[in-house]
Amino acid sequence: MKYIYGPVSSWRLGVSLGIDLLSQAEKICNFDCSYCQVGRAQAVSIDRRVYVPTQEIIKELKELPDVEIDYLTFSGRGEPGMAKNLGETIEAVRTLMLKPVAVLTNATLLDRDDVAEELALADVVVAKLDAWSQQSLLMINNPAAGISFDGIYQGIKRFRQKYHGQLSIQMMFVPENKEFAEEMAELVFEINPDEVQINTPLRTCGVSPLSQEEIFRIKGYFQGLKTISTYDVKQGKDEPINVEDTAKRRGKTDT
Repeated sequence: MKYIYGPVSSWRLGVSLGIDLLSQAEKICNFDCSYCQVGRAQAVSIDRRVYVPTQEIIKELKELPDVEIDYLTFSGRGEPGMAKNLGETIEAVRTLMLKPVAVLTNATLLDRDDVAEELALADVVVAKLDAWSQQSLLMINNPAAGISFDGIYQGIKRFRQKYHGQLSIQMMFVPENKEFAEEMAELVFEINPDEVQINTPLRTCGVSPLSQEEIFRIKGYFQGLKTISTYDVKQGKDEPINVEDTAKRRGKTDT
């Protein structure tokens, strides 16, 4: 399998089969996050194009052995919204496997109508929000030129108003933003998502994770919203189709 990986036990989505529409030798993303578990790389432009034809994804799904999964999840080595055939592929895989579809997005392109319309085809959208200002966005996520915090935040807010599926906000807490959790919570209350996912980098990367006590303290700022943290969920074990390929796309350890 070149484009499908897993299944993996996800603390957010149960048992998830990953679909990577950006499969290349290198990471393709318009962020270069300090905590990225698939490695640091120069953030690329925000131009969209087809990296993996939809037919290739369908071909691999048809060759897939019998696996029990909860979600088909668009993720992998970069930002799924950069794939110009994201919406087309969402529709195709759902009819083929009759499983709910989730997309993990860094929300950088949500202020674009075409991307928002395609993401709205998914049953679950998990949008990243690690920053509270343009300066913090540059420090933590190191975006490509042309990406602004205001564009991300306003894009998520507009998407929330029109989207009929489940919107989750994922927030990665690291030493650089942990003292601004209250300010970040205020932003999330304005969005009013269905769920807030409070994360810290437990997978191998260059950033130290916050402790369980620190994460539980941060959760307190989100009282009134449905929250889940990486420390709340006991991870199960699933045997991936290809262990090496899955590790490459998700990091060496499973969270």
